[in-house]
Amino acid sequence: MLRELITFQVEGQVFALDIMAIREIRAWTPATRLPRVPSYVAGVVNLRGTVLPVIDLAARLGWTPVEATPRHAIIVTQLGSRQTGLIVESVSDIVTIDTDTLQAPPATADSSVLPFLQGLAALDDQMVMVLDLTALADNETLELAA
Repeated sequence: MLRELITFQVEGQVFALDIMAIREIRAWTPATRLPRVPSYVAGVVNLRGTVLPVIDLAARLGWTPVEATPRHAIIVTQLGSRQTGLIVESVSDIVTIDTDTLQAPPATADSSVLPFLQGLAALDDQMVMVLDLTALADNETLELAA
């Protein structure tokens, strides 16, 4: 079965999300920080009158939190009725993969990232890490932010 993904970069690595889970891609907007939320929650932004929680994807994956600049982007995702923004370095392309070619990550992969991956896809000369949006979304944490 073919699947369309949007690719983007975090910490110089290429990731992808299913295009059907993406509502829009926004230019960077500074987030309003909130008290007592996990370190990977960058804060909230105003999305046409709606409070949108924004997650620092690098921090969520266990890497160093990003110092966001106007060069960064926010990918607005939809999971059920909840929208969440993900801070990424850049958005790259729309690609189509055959789900049969998705491979499990090797056992030697960074264990902080493994719970968030659906698998790896080889595209041209690079490996793309396909993220599991459900695993990324910690509903209890996002309830606090929203």
